[in-house]
Amino acid sequence: MDSKQLIEEAMKARQKAYAPYSNFKVGAALMGQDGRIFMGCNVENASYGLTMCAERVAVVKAVSEGVTEFSAIALIADSDTPISPCGACRQVLAEFNPEMTVIMGNIAGEIEETILSELLPNQFRSHRLT
Repeated sequence: MDSKQLIEEAMKARQKAYAPYSNFKVGAALMGQDGRIFMGCNVENASYGLTMCAERVAVVKAVSEGVTEFSAIALIADSDTPISPCGACRQVLAEFNPEMTVIMGNIAGEIEETILSELLPNQFRSHRLT
């Protein structure tokens, strides 16, 4: 996995964000196990609860293209510290690979890297549905 490439793609995605209410633009780049990269940006809505996070946009794009196995995701925002996925996004990502690499950054160039299971221990998994 090329962390630098993922960060660059997340930066590009961030530029496309639709954030007229918060002006908080986030970009995501999700890497499939096959090496393909799917970009996502946050898309706000006047009904705030309908806002889509960049991570979920990237997941939806990938799944709509038939990709459901992921190795890493990079996130970039204009924040004081590297941006971390929200709880809902953590759970959505865990559906596909709780051990994926999560690269968190900001436009100032600060980068942190972890594993999703570290951000969301004991996540809800399908085996609990039975």
